[in-house]
Amino acid sequence: MAALKALVIGMGVLIVAGTVTLVVLLVQRSGGGAPAARGPTASEARPFNLVLGEPAGSRIGAIAAAGGALAIWVVRPDGERVVLVDPATGRATGEVRLRD
Repeated sequence: MAALKALVIGMGVLIVAGTVTLVVLLVQRSGGGAPAARGPTASEARPFNLVLGEPAGSRIGAIAAAGGALAIWVVRPDGERVVLVDPATGRATGEVRLRD
């Protein structure tokens, strides 16, 4: 009788463990448990040098991702602007000025 009781308890534990494993696998394969897709990490990214060519007294106010580009807010003595940079090439692709 004791052996039958131990066998029933053991099989109950196996059923619970199998159910938990099944649920975890279903969540992972449906995409809920997979890590979010990200860009390259710092060790994978290709470094590049960028010279903005701004006049003396200029400073970088902020940097943010803007779609597939980097938006660099440049504070200059004659006004502020946003320089758009392509991170794949490291080249400035555009500029947004508040006034001419």
